[in-house]
Amino acid sequence: MVYPVVVLFIAMAILSFLMIKIVPQFETIFSEMLNGVPLPEFTQFVLGISRAVKDHLLMMIGTGVVLFIAIKLAGRTSMGRLLIDKFKMKTPVFGDLVRKTAIARFTRTLGTLVSSGVPILQALTIVKEASGNRVVADAVGKIHDSVKEGESIVQPLEASGIFPPMVVSMVDVGESTGALPDMLMKIADNYEEEVDNAVSAMVSLLEPLMIIFLAVVVGGIVIALFLPMIKIITTLGQETSG
Repeated sequence: MVYPVVVLFIAMAILSFLMIKIVPQFETIFSEMLNGVPLPEFTQFVLGISRAVKDHLLMMIGTGVVLFIAIKLAGRTSMGRLLIDKFKMKTPVFGDLVRKTAIARFTRTLGTLVSSGVPILQALTIVKEASGNRVVADAVGKIHDSVKEGESIVQPLEASGIFPPMVVSMVDVGESTGALPDMLMKIADNYEEEVDNAVSAMVSLLEPLMIIFLAVVVGGIVIALFLPMIKIITTLGQETSG
């Protein structure tokens, strides 16, 4: 994700430069040459955005920095981490990817530990600490408590609402047949492949989407600046012919 993030950062920097330095200069030129004649509505819209960015740039940057720090500080608290992780898992597109990544990490880690001879309770404790997601960690904690009381893994796994029915069914089969580690590894392989494919597809789509976004924005700015020039040229032509 480094490449698209860098490209997006550079693109936003260029757009900010256009809106802060270049567009205002055209506004001065238009006011001098049109002599009070109103600008096209689209041009006024672009100039309004330019003024807003220029006048409130520091405030917008400050707000972004404060929001980033607030999220980081909230992530260090138990409740804040839980809310952030829940939000991640419910966001469109990315939420499904986060969920699949968490499932792959859970099944891979637990399967590796159990197949290596680690007792199931100890393995679940390790998985809980290494989950990287508070929602998943809470679900693993409930699974640990259930197993500690002599119950099955399946019930708390299904009750968590995180794991799809297919995963629950495969774990149930693995637990019933004594092949839980192998079944967990198969689930991990499947979800890791899905995550890799999803990430590859998203990254491949980001570049054309960013190009289209930049083309639309820059093209809009160019059109907005050319509309008054056409009016100026038309006015000068009429005065010359007159």
